[in-house]
Amino acid sequence: MASSAQKRLQDYVAIPSINPMGRTDQPAEWVGEARMVAHLEEEMRQLGIDAEVVGTSDRPSLVAHVSSGRTDAETIMVASHIDTVPVDGMDIPPFDPVVSNGQLSGRGSCDTKGGMAALVASLERVLKKGTLKRNLILVGESDEELGSQGVKDVLAALGSSRPDWVLATEPTEMKVVHRHKGVALIRLHAKGRSCHSSNPSEGRNALLTLSRAALALEDLHRRLGVEPDPQLGPGTISVGQMGGGQAPNIVPDHGFLVADRRMLPGETLEKVRTEVEEALQAARVWDDVDLVACVMGKPPLSTAADHACVSQCRRAMEAAGLSSATGTVAFGTDAGVFEQSGLPGVVLGPGSILRAHTSTEYVELDQLEAMTDFFESLLENS
Repeated sequence: MASSAQKRLQDYVAIPSINPMGRTDQPAEWVGEARMVAHLEEEMRQLGIDAEVVGTSDRPSLVAHVSSGRTDAETIMVASHIDTVPVDGMDIPPFDPVVSNGQLSGRGSCDTKGGMAALVASLERVLKKGTLKRNLILVGESDEELGSQGVKDVLAALGSSRPDWVLATEPTEMKVVHRHKGVALIRLHAKGRSCHSSNPSEGRNALLTLSRAALALEDLHRRLGVEPDPQLGPGTISVGQMGGGQAPNIVPDHGFLVADRRMLPGETLEKVRTEVEEALQAARVWDDVDLVACVMGKPPLSTAADHACVSQCRRAMEAAGLSSATGTVAFGTDAGVFEQSGLPGVVLGPGSILRAHTSTEYVELDQLEAMTDFFESLLENS
């Protein structure tokens, strides 16, 4: 018989909540988090919990406050993003959840609707028993996969009513993650002078200049590897997109490049920008290449291993009969965004990042049930 968490996750996967990621070619009935928020709002109503919808009507987030009734109770926030990446190229029906071989498949099953399903299932248990010992702020936030607008909307709605710490659900294979890399996006524009390709020396090829800039970034990547973080390894930079030009018979006068910079805790955007500028100057392309953007995608997470939120999660894992292993990950999460606003936190959830965003996305049901048991233990023990 399917558990409450499994049934809820099947319902969630069947509700499309694609983050458009700036695209306009997705079916309207698949895009946005409004349908997921409405479903969660109804689930909260059935549990006797008032929920607030924040953000815009097409990209909303949900915030629900659950009080333990204890004046000395700690307040924790559990934030589970409810948007998913698009479904292009999937080899399974994205919104028709299938249970097979101990796995539940479908878009969002792993990243990261499983975390929300486990939380709501555990909350149902705890409220039924009357054993809630912590105040809970349950958050289903939008736009994690792109700009974290949901986090900004949630923080604005909370105002000064902040939790003591945050748990962001993401697929960590049930390890308590307290440190992760951040991500910055870098965009370069190269300038040239166009002419007929039959006499290219009359022009200045922007794409050749851009290629030298790309090689300069590759040299920077190698230098970053010299000083790795003991747990996270080195910072990295990777060129992900390049383009430009008008036609094969025209020497291009413009080009663009977008690079992904994975940042270590302690690194700043100013440091990243300076490194790129110095790399371009050393390659002697600075005069023809503009650094038009260097923006934070997700900040790094740098919670100390002995922080109370890490210790409490580990104790809850042990109380539930689970491994209390900690870990680090290379991907960014909204936990870094919350930390940047002054809220410490951890990342924890069922499933593997290797299954997230894939054509056959799935989550292991034993990990889903383990997450449910963990939440029950966390909520019942102060």
